[in-house]
Amino acid sequence: MHFEIIGGIEDVETIAVGGRIREIRRFREQYGSGRWRKLKGTAYIRLTKGSIRRAEIHWYEAHGIGRKKMKIKRFLD
Repeated sequence: MHFEIIGGIEDVETIAVGGRIREIRRFREQYGSGRWRKLKGTAYIRLTKGSIRRAEIHWYEAHGIGRKKMKIKRFLD
């Protein structure tokens, strides 16, 4: 599902860091080493059909590399 974040991400929480991330080996091979973290937060998103909804979003990020593999976990509205 493709989507666009509208505004900012709120209520950001860290779920896992480093070796606690299941996919850490793949991220280091694909994007490079860094302090990888799995995060979650809420945001308003625009879906491909144009509807705007509030959703919980999960993603991975590392300093200097940025956000990768964003996904919608559930809709909140």
